[in-house]
Amino acid sequence: MPQRIALIIPTLDQSGAEKQFTLLATHLSKADFTCRVLALTRGGPYEKILQEHDIEVRILNKRWKFDPWAYSRLRRELIEFDPDIVHTWLFAANAYGRLAARAVPRAKVVVSERCVDSWKAGWQTFLDRRLIAGTDQLIGNSKSVVEFYRKLGIPESKLGCIPNGIELPVIEPVSLASKETWRSEQGIPKESFVVGYVGRLAPQKAIQDLIWAIETLRQIRPQCHLYIAGDGPERGRLERLVHAVHANAHVHFAGHVNKTDEIYRHIDAFCLPSRFEGMSNSLLEAMSWGVPCLASAIPANAELIENARSGLLFNAGDAVGLMQGLRRFIDEPELRHHLGQQARQRVSSEFTISQMVDRWVSVYRSLNAVNG
Repeated sequence: MPQRIALIIPTLDQSGAEKQFTLLATHLSKADFTCRVLALTRGGPYEKILQEHDIEVRILNKRWKFDPWAYSRLRRELIEFDPDIVHTWLFAANAYGRLAARAVPRAKVVVSERCVDSWKAGWQTFLDRRLIAGTDQLIGNSKSVVEFYRKLGIPESKLGCIPNGIELPVIEPVSLASKETWRSEQGIPKESFVVGYVGRLAPQKAIQDLIWAIETLRQIRPQCHLYIAGDGPERGRLERLVHAVHANAHVHFAGHVNKTDEIYRHIDAFCLPSRFEGMSNSLLEAMSWGVPCLASAIPANAELIENARSGLLFNAGDAVGLMQGLRRFIDEPELRHHLGQQARQRVSSEFTISQMVDRWVSVYRSLNAVNG
């Protein structure tokens, strides 16, 4: 009989954790697992993908931080579904899910943490500690996330690490005409060297460091342009910064982009200057496309990029070091090519979807064995 897995997440928005959540749900063997997705607050783009794979999705319409009606609905859903595993993702779902799982005492509870959550308020870390007893496994997507929760007091026996997985794209040669057309469509001169960023525009992403680096670099390498794909709370401030330093002609805001393949096919380099991360999907994607990558040397990024072997690292917050890394990419095309090829090879050997799914299956089966 297939194991029943209740997968709980706040939303099905188009973001990194939701993408990994959906990849896992849609790649689990239907012969071995029956999944039900419970989205606390709302659906989103991934709802349709899940439904296309015949995965049942229930939206609970949570309205407030603590919504007793949503909690009651979640509890009833779990009682009715009677899962073998309750697998929660992200803080709200981790809290609601662990509390509601008490209604199905035979179910094992797996918590998925996706970031070094230094943003958490005191009441949130207090709640995390109080819910340890109701947690059978807490899985981080990077060693740095696991270390963060180890310091929070999660017992070693309950901790594990499963990196993100990604599909390796088929790469076809990009013609000069295609590059020039794409640049023209984005309002970028055709002879430009384009540095890309794809992701949420949030404070921890430190996009201002990247803008300062581009502004400095363009004084000596005027062909350098920055293409920013994404949206978020920092966008207005970043646009004002670009205007203030008169870099409008060199920094291009694309907003949210649904399909990013064309970006990775046409940019010359990718940069992720984050101050903290869990494991970046966009960095993995860029590496999988063979794009040379420059990233801050925070632990999560250093787990993906081996400095000077599969990319370049710089100290977080060091805009000068960031600029120097980009200048190397511009000046050393052979280095760019080598690092891009090694990045793709690293993804193909260690960060595939099948590897990610197999690791989760091992967790589920080990907990099922405990259930007997």
